[in-house]
Amino acid sequence: MDSDDSDFYGDEEVASHLLQRVADFDVDDWAQQQRVHPSRPQRKINFNDEASHLHNPYAGISYAWQLTETIDNFLSRLPPATTDQTSDTPWIFICNPYIPRVHKHESQSQFSKGNEDEAPEEEGSKTAIVAQGGLERLHLVSKFIEGMQRSGKAKSIVEKEIRKEQKQATDDILKLAHLAKVRTGKWLLFCPASDVNEMWEIVAKATANNELGIAAKVAPRSPLEDPRKDRILCIYTADFADKADVGRVLQKMRELKLVEARGRPIYYKPDAFTYIGISHGNAWGLRVSIYSSTDVFPRRA
Repeated sequence: MDSDDSDFYGDEEVASHLLQRVADFDVDDWAQQQRVHPSRPQRKINFNDEASHLHNPYAGISYAWQLTETIDNFLSRLPPATTDQTSDTPWIFICNPYIPRVHKHESQSQFSKGNEDEAPEEEGSKTAIVAQGGLERLHLVSKFIEGMQRSGKAKSIVEKEIRKEQKQATDDILKLAHLAKVRTGKWLLFCPASDVNEMWEIVAKATANNELGIAAKVAPRSPLEDPRKDRILCIYTADFADKADVGRVLQKMRELKLVEARGRPIYYKPDAFTYIGISHGNAWGLRVSIYSSTDVFPRRA
């Protein structure tokens, strides 16, 4: 047994110390201490002079839309219903050409294994810091839960304190992400494979026309999965804290008949959660999403 773990076998003093340690976790101070220059080059790239100042963070990436092709050609080249998922085609991706972002090859997300195709990063994003700080915060959650469960306190008190800590941890992680300019998030859509080409066409055209968010992606066909399994589509927004914009994108999705077509709500997940492994059934008991389509969002003034 690890000596650190043995501290939590009925030692209320240690549990109290941990409570204080969690309370003392200062996101702003931690972020200031960790502030470093991003590892990527900070040069500005003009991706496509001839495209009248349009942008494509996925320029030259074969599984993404290119400014040199029409949307119809892109959809014909990579139809999600019949395009196989491979190491060369992990997703099918499209970026909003009216929003400048760091090129994929220069983004810090490329160092997050399995998460290389989240939303394109804004200039100055410190994804590596969010990953490090977020994981440190989750470690505190784990130790806190373990300590409370071994504290000998009444179950109702333990559960209440754990819920309080889970909420505080979520708030801390989101605050850190916002400070570090890892502000993107996505609405998650699921649809039958039989409908995926049609739904993806709607999403792709609206994204290219600057009607939805900053980017979108769809899962190709997986040879290992049941063909009847729903496909996932992600529609990214620029800032998870900008509830008016998150709601605007949701409203546009409703107008395009993309939401609740099957009588189920959809959910919104910050990319910061993805980078640190907060997924369904996670060990920390944290909610994966921060919004749902049943929420009421403010309208932009």
